Amino acid sequence: MKLKLIYPKWEKLPGQTTFNLPPHGPVAFAAALPEYVDVSFTDENVEAIDFDDECDLVAISMMLSTQVKRGWEIADCFRCRGKKVIFGGIAVMLHAEDTLAHADSVFLGEAEGRMEEVLNDFSRGELKHLYNYMMRPPDIALVGVARRDLYKKELYNHKGVQMVDLFHASRGCRFSCYPCAVTYLGGRAFRPRPMDKVIEELSTIDNNRLFIVDNSLAQNKEWEKELFRAMEPFKKKWISHTIEDDPEILNLAARAGCWYVYQAVYDTSDYIKERIKRYHDHGLGVEGTVLLGLDNQTEDDIKRLIDFLLEVDLDLAEFTVLTPFPQTKAYNDMLRQGRIFDFDWNHYNAGQVVFTPRNMSADRLQELYESAWTTFYGDESQEAKMFRLFCNVVMREMNEGTYRPRNRELINKSFGMDVVRKIV
Repeated sequence: MKLKLIYPKWEKLPGQTTFNLPPHGPVAFAAALPEYVDVSFTDENVEAIDFDDECDLVAISMMLSTQVKRGWEIADCFRCRGKKVIFGGIAVMLHAEDTLAHADSVFLGEAEGRMEEVLNDFSRGELKHLYNYMMRPPDIALVGVARRDLYKKELYNHKGVQMVDLFHASRGCRFSCYPCAVTYLGGRAFRPRPMDKVIEELSTIDNNRLFIVDNSLAQNKEWEKELFRAMEPFKKKWISHTIEDDPEILNLAARAGCWYVYQAVYDTSDYIKERIKRYHDHGLGVEGTVLLGLDNQTEDDIKRLIDFLLEVDLDLAEFTVLTPFPQTKAYNDMLRQGRIFDFDWNHYNAGQVVFTPRNMSADRLQELYESAWTTFYGDESQEAKMFRLFCNVVMREMNEGTYRPRNRELINKSFGMDVVRKIV
């Protein structure tokens, strides 16, 4: 059986650095398919879709709300050619009702242990319009090694630098943050993968740099310690969302190869300032993630927050505007209050205001969002700051003897190792 797996294109925000990371959802899904399935994969962000390619079934995997309209277009094209189309992924779970109109089948939930049933139904000509497993997550031990062999690694590089591979060690999240859909998608329970499975997957990844995409690693201190101890022998350099700033954990993270972490900066408190300092004291970079447009923020609050960011020595900052994604409390609250004025899912990219803020106009919030980017990166561009972080990790790898550029000649031409040494 031939299955054509597609990841639709999505538009980057103005000013975003133009590189693409290999998507994780599709290759994690592919690991759940039976061995008899012959899978081909197309990431439309880096290559064109061949609509005439021979296949038995088309599977469209969508992660972002900004992908859904393009995903629907792709499905319509294949269905006009007589192909059956099944959808799955995070964005499908958020936009299930609308997606059903463009699909032969919609799969909701996690795929492990379920695809044999779906494909048997397809083979019998009895494919169901909806498979809903959202309330019944599978045994986390069933999560297999992601099928990284499916994507073309040469398409995921920037100026000769191989982009990070994506990897996950757990699912679910015990936190329930106001604008976040994670608890709806993956449940409120923290579900760590068995450590032997984590080690098995790490041993298959030949990329020296990883992005651990778990919602937060700060879920369980003992688990964090175990994870970082397990990772240390692999000598990989990795990025993740928040980790505990406990000294023992930070020390273990540094030894395990932590490159930098994402840290939410939600106020101007000494707590945030000291937390960033503790990361830096352990040699970990920090990218501040800054959400603008919360109901408790005024214009002055946002201006003070931007000034604060310039004081706390962040390595990078990423600004977003509050976006009321479907199936979140923010969406339900604002919909009930009549504050959402834009339902074009292409605009739900965390960079475009689609609702009326409580303490300012939508246009003013948009201006403050754009001003945050230009102010923070006024003295040194985002690309320069990212380059500085890259130089730091290159020097660490060179000192450890683990530096393995995919294209040394191109990297030297683009950056120059003499520049690397000067900047760090």
